[in-house]
Amino acid sequence: MSATKQGSPPPAPKGEVSGAEAIIRFLGDHGADLVFGYPGGAVIPLYDAMFGSNVRHVLCRHEQGAAHAADGFARASGRTGVVFATSGPGATNLVTGLANAHMDSVPLVAITGQVSTTSIGTDSFQEADIYGITIPITKYNYLVKEPGDLLDVLAEAFHLASSGRPGPVLVDVPKDIQVAQIRYHKPSPPAIPGYVPRPQPSADEVAALAEAVHRSMRPVFYVGGGAASTGVHREILKLAEGSDVAVATSLLAKGVFPDAHELSLGLPGMHGAKYANLAINESDLIIGLGVRFDDRVVGDVRRFAPLARIGHVDVDPAEIGKRLSVDLPVTGDLKLVLDMLAKKLKPSGRPEWRARIAELKAAYPLAVPESGPSGKIKPQALVKAVSDATGGEAVTVTDVGQHQMWAAQLIRSVKPRRFLSSGGLGTMGYGLPAAMGAALSEPGVPTVLIAGDGGIQMNIQELATVRENDVPVKIIVSNNGCLGMVRQWQQFFFGRRYSSTVFGYNPDFARIAQAYDIPARRIEDPSGLAEAVSDLVRSDGPGLLDVAVDPEENVLPMIPAGKGQTDFFGEG
Repeated sequence: MSATKQGSPPPAPKGEVSGAEAIIRFLGDHGADLVFGYPGGAVIPLYDAMFGSNVRHVLCRHEQGAAHAADGFARASGRTGVVFATSGPGATNLVTGLANAHMDSVPLVAITGQVSTTSIGTDSFQEADIYGITIPITKYNYLVKEPGDLLDVLAEAFHLASSGRPGPVLVDVPKDIQVAQIRYHKPSPPAIPGYVPRPQPSADEVAALAEAVHRSMRPVFYVGGGAASTGVHREILKLAEGSDVAVATSLLAKGVFPDAHELSLGLPGMHGAKYANLAINESDLIIGLGVRFDDRVVGDVRRFAPLARIGHVDVDPAEIGKRLSVDLPVTGDLKLVLDMLAKKLKPSGRPEWRARIAELKAAYPLAVPESGPSGKIKPQALVKAVSDATGGEAVTVTDVGQHQMWAAQLIRSVKPRRFLSSGGLGTMGYGLPAAMGAALSEPGVPTVLIAGDGGIQMNIQELATVRENDVPVKIIVSNNGCLGMVRQWQQFFFGRRYSSTVFGYNPDFARIAQAYDIPARRIEDPSGLAEAVSDLVRSDGPGLLDVAVDPEENVLPMIPAGKGQTDFFGEG
């Protein structure tokens, strides 16, 4: 028998490492030292290489949870999130998380295991074409077929994920590539033909935009997630104040402009403030900054801001004119455009416009009702209690549903990257794992999750991950015993036929949390709400508060899908 121990691989030539070791070393060198994931047969070499390394792995309890956790980490920190999964069902369980990140332009790199290259296409055990499956829901993806390509592929993947319009990138690594020996090196910065992540704006287009602002009497900046990811909140504040431009923010841009500012319109659209929609309807100039003009805000495109010229600044030329005709298009990196715009704009006051905005806000305030005849806690009061307890300084994460819209309306955000929510895909189950990832990325900043009783149950197993890693997430369950947003639509548009939206049974969420050794309590009395929320926010470590809220409450104002900007439905 040779000197090599029977059953073990021969020693690697000097200076060479396995593909799996190269991945872990690359992550460490790249500063991606926190990874979320779940192991399996096709990634055992990868997990073995990680053992004892400087890369910390957070073992989630489901791959979808791991993807959302990496997403929350990326949104809160501005760094690229990383998730590992094995082949077959492990990889396909990432699909919802990748689609969510893709819709919201979140930088993410998913590294999946795959069966050996010689077995691909033979329906091997736990084989799935994750490369093909994820083409529509990633910014780009790779199937590594040669060991020598691995490091260059990883460098490209991280570059693509985080540059230009960010997004998720998947790297599928067959098992034989993970065990193959390669010479480790730090890849050179990738040069990708045809890929221009920071396109230079046209000086003429920016000049036309500046001239439009000068001529406008009632201008509005409509700010989107691109402004949050590029960190241009200071530039927007300076421009808005210098020229008296009102600022509306999309769900993903909440906090980019201070909610309490007199020029802030907050969230427009389907469940936006009535004053925001009316101000946009009266505006003579709307300039979109890193925003999609999506259908939740622009319902009937023929009736959106009928008096206004439309400007649109975006790094992705495919977004400009996609849903809305644009008079003043500017393709370019948002920070470059705003820097150029600041040099061309002369400070100018618009006291009449400021006065009109103040008048609209006074006439149509967002309501926070007290407890009604039922004596139940109003969900709006719960969200306001969270805002009051955190002062807008905490990272607030929501799941998806009615509570999400109330949070968007009532949480007073003061900083970017402090309000995280699933926007484009509207993914129930996003909240808990995303809050976990956010808390791990910003350990010195309190993290509060507001979730519904429907969404919390979709990834409730991640309570184990929270407890195992002592993640100090403060979890608030807005418990109305139903799928509130769908029930609301059934009430308004389907004759109150509540088909499969009212839960016949709900568990005791406080006892579930306690089973995971997480302190928890339930509250039903409105008089104790503010104190209970404040106590939770100030507590150490994780905690859960199950809040029984009025099941008949509806999110208002409301503009039905596809309707015009002033077609308000119901009261509010």
